[in-house]
Amino acid sequence: MAEKASKDRLFNTRWVHVFEEDTPEGAVYRPEDDQIPLSRRPRERLEIRADGSAEILAPGPDDRFVAQPAAWTDEKNGLVIQARHGGADFRIVHRSPDRLVVKKVESSQKRR
Repeated sequence: MAEKASKDRLFNTRWVHVFEEDTPEGAVYRPEDDQIPLSRRPRERLEIRADGSAEILAPGPDDRFVAQPAAWTDEKNGLVIQARHGGADFRIVHRSPDRLVVKKVESSQKRR
């Protein structure tokens, strides 16, 4: 898995929420090294690692990023990222080398 993951852009990229491109299907994330427009509104970021860990970087009260440790699992409906200390889950509903579409699942809507 480690060799395959080392070539998979999903695991070697910091993904940035480009909210201007969001669709009804979900939130759009693109690689940090892409041409992402400047914004006054801080952009959430995701990092997904091949070892099953992940990190959600969300803007804090002073707009600096606060890292939230997470873990991911590969489920039949897509890869799911779960924050370790509560909050929303993120389900990747579509992925390509240059774009992720992510659906947030709030705690009241999580799997039962």
